[in-house]
Amino acid sequence: MSELNKLGLAEARDALRKGEVTSVELTESCLKAIDEAAALNAFVHKTPEIALERAKAADERIKKGNAPSMCGLPIGIKDLFCTKGVPSQAASRILEGFKPEYESTVSQQLADNGAVMLGKLNMDEFAMGSSNETSVYGNAVSPWRRGNDDAQLTPGGSSGGSAAAVSADLCLAATGTDTGGSIRQPAAFTGITGIKPTYGRCSRWGIVAFASSLDQAGPMTKNVRDAAIMLETMCGHDPKDSTSAELAVPNFEGMLTGDIKGKKIGIPKEYRMDGMPAEIEKLWSEGAEMLKAAGAEIVDISLPHTKYALPAYYVIAPAEASSNLARYDGVRYGHRATLAQGDGITEMYEKTRSEGFGHEVQRRVMIGTYVLSAGFYDAYYNRARRVRTLIKKDFEDVFAAGIDAILTPATPSAAFGLGEMTEADPVQMYLNDVFTVTVNLAGLPGISVPAGLDKKGLPLGLQLIGRPWDEGDLLNTAYSLESAAGFVAKPVNWW
Repeated sequence: MSELNKLGLAEARDALRKGEVTSVELTESCLKAIDEAAALNAFVHKTPEIALERAKAADERIKKGNAPSMCGLPIGIKDLFCTKGVPSQAASRILEGFKPEYESTVSQQLADNGAVMLGKLNMDEFAMGSSNETSVYGNAVSPWRRGNDDAQLTPGGSSGGSAAAVSADLCLAATGTDTGGSIRQPAAFTGITGIKPTYGRCSRWGIVAFASSLDQAGPMTKNVRDAAIMLETMCGHDPKDSTSAELAVPNFEGMLTGDIKGKKIGIPKEYRMDGMPAEIEKLWSEGAEMLKAAGAEIVDISLPHTKYALPAYYVIAPAEASSNLARYDGVRYGHRATLAQGDGITEMYEKTRSEGFGHEVQRRVMIGTYVLSAGFYDAYYNRARRVRTLIKKDFEDVFAAGIDAILTPATPSAAFGLGEMTEADPVQMYLNDVFTVTVNLAGLPGISVPAGLDKKGLPLGLQLIGRPWDEGDLLNTAYSLESAAGFVAKPVNWW
């Protein structure tokens, strides 16, 4: 087999079981691809020694039979996950040199199941961003190009390194995290599949926190079947995380029948935004027709509080971030500023945090501190929490009325060029999350499936939103949509 790095998880797993390929061969193919793709800046901490050691162990395990599905499969880990003895910086200068003495629950579960870690992936600093331009490592670059244009494009954010690596076949799959769309938006921008599970389905223990009531880990893969395989390994109850759900994890792959006859798919009228590109509108209509042709019933629905989701999110997320990031003060670990003679603890905090945090993180910490301050707590934070409750109820009402899943666009546009969204107007960047933040606010599962190309040849994705804890059914609906869309486009290798 040539170009083993181009395989998906299911294909590679089956080849490993048949003895057609070894994990060491798969891993070496990916490591070579990573070394040749420096221009994408996707992998920021390579771990070839760990990868080959785990690959050898996986080959032994496979020979003995009964190896788990993920055994021997090379994957990338987003830099937000703590990995024992390996730099885990959350793409921030303030965590420079931090090598945890422990492993995040999700990465531990993947390792226990025999997955091979190739290294750590680029991301927006502390997962704050929609374009992977806030990273201390520099921008991650999309493997896609607009026609013959050489302009570098964003792979999306915050899981931009994960999206670029999977799309460019540097790894078979990758972990991502999603606080307001950070798995689904980059997946849509790079023509891959990304699922954010129900809040509490995957443990958050050992994942550097951004907004604790919104953060959720999930897989970023080459197709829906691969997402089902990897998600099953990542899920499960964790007593170390108080928000982790004590629920059995179903066999997600076994639920992929593609049969969605009789399912009711909701189309929310509030997602028809002013100024939405005609291509996105057309793709959305085509997606609905595909599901209808597969036997589903298409139903117009209303989610009336959708228009308040973005402002509510950009109050709640920064508020939680300002609390979570207060621990980075230069006292115990990470970066500490050099102090002048006579400087005290206050100066140390100020200098360390101004040097260690990038502009976007500083902006969000300041917004969060402001909305939590005594005079504004009720006017902003409490009001946003009430809006969040109303958004959650909108979804509950729709699902109670018999809707099985909701179809929406994943992003308001295709990928844009790096540097095209200016620092001068951060709100323009925040609008990228317009279709995704409601899912985090309501704690629901959501998946982005590549469904077509725009006129410049860039991928566009559709989003399906499911009932809480019903990832199996959601994946099956996505599987049906994926089969109908038949998306097979890949970026042309320019790197």
